[in-house]
Amino acid sequence: MRLKLVAAPVLLALALAACNKKQKAQTIGEGSTPAGAASAAPGAGSPLPTVAAITAPTPPVKVAVDQTAQVIVYGYHRFVNQVRRPDTEITPQMFEQQMQELKNRGITVIGMQDFLAWKRGEKNIPPRCAIITFDDGWKSQYDVAWPLMKKFGYPFTLFIYTEGVRGGHFGGGEAITWEQLAEMRDAGVDIQAHSETHQDLRKPYDKVAKKKLSPPEYEQWLQNEVGRCKETLEQRLGIKVNCFAVPYGFYNQHIKDVAKGVGYEAVFTVYGQPITFRSTIDSLGRYLIEGNKPKVFVDAISMIATSSAGGAPVAEIGSANIASKPADGETTRNPLPLISANLSAFGAIDPGSVTMRVSGLGVVPASFDPKTNTVSYQVTKKLRDKCSVIVEAKSGGKKVEAHWTFAVEEGGVSPAISASPTPKK
Repeated sequence: MRLKLVAAPVLLALALAACNKKQKAQTIGEGSTPAGAASAAPGAGSPLPTVAAITAPTPPVKVAVDQTAQVIVYGYHRFVNQVRRPDTEITPQMFEQQMQELKNRGITVIGMQDFLAWKRGEKNIPPRCAIITFDDGWKSQYDVAWPLMKKFGYPFTLFIYTEGVRGGHFGGGEAITWEQLAEMRDAGVDIQAHSETHQDLRKPYDKVAKKKLSPPEYEQWLQNEVGRCKETLEQRLGIKVNCFAVPYGFYNQHIKDVAKGVGYEAVFTVYGQPITFRSTIDSLGRYLIEGNKPKVFVDAISMIATSSAGGAPVAEIGSANIASKPADGETTRNPLPLISANLSAFGAIDPGSVTMRVSGLGVVPASFDPKTNTVSYQVTKKLRDKCSVIVEAKSGGKKVEAHWTFAVEEGGVSPAISASPTPKK
């Protein structure tokens, strides 16, 4: 009897210990572990949690994007009632009419990040699109343009140069403020980089310090202009900056390399041309709209396809493969150039299908020589500023095309040979 009385408490204690151990094990297995706690646990002597291991983020899914879609990018600066500097100013009335024209023409305005997702093959876009961008950071972009964009429900991008914001070295009374940028950011406006001081990045001269730069000084200055402006925008606004608009559209391969090195996904210039799925991402052309050149806006629309969707696939040949004249990115002093390209890279061409489009002129009566595979057109009306050219042809039942752009120097003189009559066909 005494043995039973002694054993009973011992058995009860063992049973309670077993129950507590089981409950503790269940608590560890069922409890949620913070994402950061797993890395702190090893070596602490704690039992491993029974929850599934944390997996790496799933990479973006590639979708069957429409590779025949085309995009035009517009660039605007300042909005004023009385235009005094037509190269950078436009009236609010003209701007509103142009935004309405996009709607009337069936052009879908898309956001910058949707465009980049399409270029990465992650998202589809409508067949004919436009992107609206505003350069520098003028106060009128906040006061005038933003309300109009909200009226149409259009997304847009601001390309900001950081020393041009109010309080910066060039940020005067008509400049946008950091507070206004933050308000626009909170409303979903895309904000990207446009350098620190808005200078010609090809030239080793710092206009703030007013000094010519040595090679090492130039490299550091260029890093600041391209990279530090990105850091400033990201830190001041808490955003991710992945696009860079080159000041004045002036660039070279070194500038593109620096932009890529500091983390930009896309680089934009001012040599307007339709953008396709295969267009190079490090020199995307924009059509800059000026107060005294409203035709540029319409020309841009006319340069993209008019079909609604589902057209035959288009194969695009890079400008480096067509020996174009004037060359892609070249500046010519001749306002009446002979425009030509060698289409051998197109393959077996149907001679009757070759067409050439020139911005400001539309389809031109170009000649095609099947023996040399060369298409050419002697310009008879003086060209000005930037010029985009599209050459199209059919090869093997498919549409093939090539794009390139060149600039015409202001005040250029055409050679005597260019003034001679065009030979009869």
